[in-house]
Amino acid sequence: MTAKTLSRRSLLRGVGATLALPPLQAMFNGRGTAYGAEDNAPVPTRFVLWFNGNGIPEKYWVPAQTGEDIALSPCLAPLTAHWKYVTVLSGLANTAAGMRGQGNGHTNSMSGLMSGTGYTGRGAGGPSIDQVIASRLGGDTRFRSIQVGVASESFGESMQRNMSWAAANRPLAPEMLPNRLFDRLFGQKELGWMQRQKSILDALTEDAKRMSQNLGAADRMRLDEHLASLRDLERAIASLPPAYKAAERPDVEGDMRDYPRLAKLQADLLVHALASGQTRVASFMLTKCQSLTRFPWLGHTVLRHHDYTHYKVIPGTEQPAQLALRDICRWHVEEFAYLVGKLRAVPEGAGNLLDNTCAVFVHEHAEGNDHKNVGMGAVVAGCAHRLRAGSHRKVAATFGDLYWTLANDVVGAGIKGFPTASRRLPEILRA
Repeated sequence: MTAKTLSRRSLLRGVGATLALPPLQAMFNGRGTAYGAEDNAPVPTRFVLWFNGNGIPEKYWVPAQTGEDIALSPCLAPLTAHWKYVTVLSGLANTAAGMRGQGNGHTNSMSGLMSGTGYTGRGAGGPSIDQVIASRLGGDTRFRSIQVGVASESFGESMQRNMSWAAANRPLAPEMLPNRLFDRLFGQKELGWMQRQKSILDALTEDAKRMSQNLGAADRMRLDEHLASLRDLERAIASLPPAYKAAERPDVEGDMRDYPRLAKLQADLLVHALASGQTRVASFMLTKCQSLTRFPWLGHTVLRHHDYTHYKVIPGTEQPAQLALRDICRWHVEEFAYLVGKLRAVPEGAGNLLDNTCAVFVHEHAEGNDHKNVGMGAVVAGCAHRLRAGSHRKVAATFGDLYWTLANDVVGAGIKGFPTASRRLPEILRA
């Protein structure tokens, strides 16, 4: 094997173990614009749908100005370092939420947001946008798509606990536990590393040494970094208390165990899956729809997240509840920014993994108190060469219009349409 002929599908192999590789220079042509060892195959695009529930505090979330040269709002400030990759949208409508005469509650709003169809009473009325895209892009990877979750709340029915839907009433449950997600991605065959008694890398050492001899200096460093980061993930997961490794019923109040730590572990695992080509499509459910979590690390424990959206003043204080929502929603954006930063840090061809990833951050409502389904916000990160990134744009469009535009003009999925979509959005695309 030589650096000039290294395939993007190359694997490290050992007894009972295989490990996909990150993007290496040896996989690309001389310009880093296509895979060089596989008939000049284009660099694949990825799609990530990211969600947290209970809407947004509009005055702290929606930027006051539109265009490029703007001040980011308090909630969106964590995206400052990645601004040239970010497109903020406002004015979107979840027009499917009121189908079947159901009004604007959380469950029907969630169904409309994800699938563009009405809530059936048991689940979404059709496939979610990530699965529509996966049906076009997922056939050439180990996993057609990956569903990742963080907040293992027991509250709610199927519509509140799932964001990915294969078809009407067919949820694809998110994997909530980092140890299980790790084992699914890296360690399904050998009991020793699945029980954290040794590293999966132990079985791959010899093959890694042989491959490294045929790589250039930059690729050797990249391979070493990839293996080291994987080992760091193993150690982080092994350090979780035993209670974190089983799906137990959480406290009825919805309090989370070390929620921020779990969120970052899940994001790290997702980036590994995307970088190593195990999937091109993923969903990430940071919280449940109508989430009941508390936020002790932010100092907000008097009420649950959903309760804050329906209170004007925090009980026992004179503080507006919107201030707590500002802090909570800013933390949600911090976690999204963490993912964006991790994607941006992975070299791929002439750019980085974020250049070839479209990550979309959505909520089931705008203002949570009113359960608003119009004037909604979204954040799109990545694929800045195809989007008018580094800007806030107010659009008169549905989520179906947005999804249809991203699926075809940005990700290249070539879908024929999507419920509630009637037009593409050239105003968010580069000419």
